Amino acid sequence: MINYNEIKRGKIIEYNDEPYKVMFNNVAKKNRNKPTNQTKLKSLISGKNIEVVFHSKDKVEEANIERENIKYLYKKGNEVWFCEADNPKERFSIPFDEVENELKFLKPNDIVRGLYFNDNFIGIDLPPKVELKVVEAPDAVKGNTSSGAQKEVVLENGLKVFTPLFIKEGEIIIVSTDDGKYSERKK
Repeated sequence: MINYNEIKRGKIIEYNDEPYKVMFNNVAKKNRNKPTNQTKLKSLISGKNIEVVFHSKDKVEEANIERENIKYLYKKGNEVWFCEADNPKERFSIPFDEVENELKFLKPNDIVRGLYFNDNFIGIDLPPKVELKVVEAPDAVKGNTSSGAQKEVVLENGLKVFTPLFIKEGEIIIVSTDDGKYSERKK
């Protein structure tokens, strides 16, 4: 069991018999009241966000999430196909809408961690950053070189991100999976 003040960003807890990821938390004490932990939770099954205030007497269970390496194969129609990382014959499909947000950071043959709750697939655990190749990058426009100027580039998996003007076609860049923004150029 986890105490109210141990419910922190990134933890996966069981709330109302469902796994929730803690997206935000703030432990605060107001005046003479007992401390509380104000949280924003995201359901790993439905994707809904809820706000919950945990009080000092509250305890929750850490969700029993199993993680297994899986390999992204391809998307066909409304299905996304994966296989076990070490056994390509063991293929399975997932509805596109369940992994739509994560899929924009993947390219075929990428290995990611699949999340399972009570033996049911509930999502993909992406690394914090991914490396992707730039396939389309417009040239910098003369005169548009003030500090912080950016351009939109297209990456090998179709994702479009804004980068500094010096990024060229063929370069590998690192993109944050939290916000989908350019992080740095791979050296």
